[in-house]
Amino acid sequence: MQKEPAVSADQMLAFETDCHLFSGCGFEAPGLHSFVFEPMFSIGGFDFNKPILLALVGTLAIVWFFWAAFNKPKLVPGKLQMVGEAGYDFIRRGVVYETIGKKEGEKYVPLVVSLFFFVWVMNLWSVIPLAQFPVTSIFSIPLGLALLVYVLWVGLTFKRHGFVGAFKNFTGYDKSLGAVLPLVMVIELFSNLLVRPFTHAVRLFANMFAGHMLVALFTIASWYMLNGIGIAYSVVSFVMTVVMIAFELFIQVIQAYVFVLLTCSYIQGALVEEH
Repeated sequence: MQKEPAVSADQMLAFETDCHLFSGCGFEAPGLHSFVFEPMFSIGGFDFNKPILLALVGTLAIVWFFWAAFNKPKLVPGKLQMVGEAGYDFIRRGVVYETIGKKEGEKYVPLVVSLFFFVWVMNLWSVIPLAQFPVTSIFSIPLGLALLVYVLWVGLTFKRHGFVGAFKNFTGYDKSLGAVLPLVMVIELFSNLLVRPFTHAVRLFANMFAGHMLVALFTIASWYMLNGIGIAYSVVSFVMTVVMIAFELFIQVIQAYVFVLLTCSYIQGALVEEH
């Protein structure tokens, strides 16, 4: 049996725009093909597709915003500076200071602020017209961010405590546990060094993946049923699309907040004897 070629998100979109209820074609629900994009162009042998371009444009937008906000700070801040200061101060005081502490945490504020706004903007692409795709629903993006945090956390632990102290930190070594100490150490070591970066990435990825699937499902259904008696169902589906988009706006901020909150928690754990 000949294997059918894979269908990309771009090809599926072209098909869905011509397909309606009672038009002779079946409903094509979103699936993994919704996350496969063909290269738009290549530079030096490197292919650029939609998620890559969105990531680059989002990164440039963040850099431009903070440069414009703080390039020439004023005693009486303008609108951009005021928004930038509010966002920066919210992460600094509400996340870094509350988790790590003011004295130890101040040096990590730029990193945490950068992570928050990067994750938030990558999430936000899912509700931007024409883009309509959360970059963080591609697993390699949250995995790369999680590995960055992981390397920082492990490096800080060794730097602060040395090899023996770091081993105790990773394994949750506590003599008071008695006979169960070896079992606890194995579980903690496995959890911290192997499971932690995976769960840190999956938490963000899974929420953005599922959210995009739901929004895409109701959006496609609204268009598909826009024919004959199906118009009534199309209206309901459209209302659900609006509701899901509003819910996604909330989830996008929450997931960015949770990601940096966990980042600060890991850093804080590297700076104390026990975690």
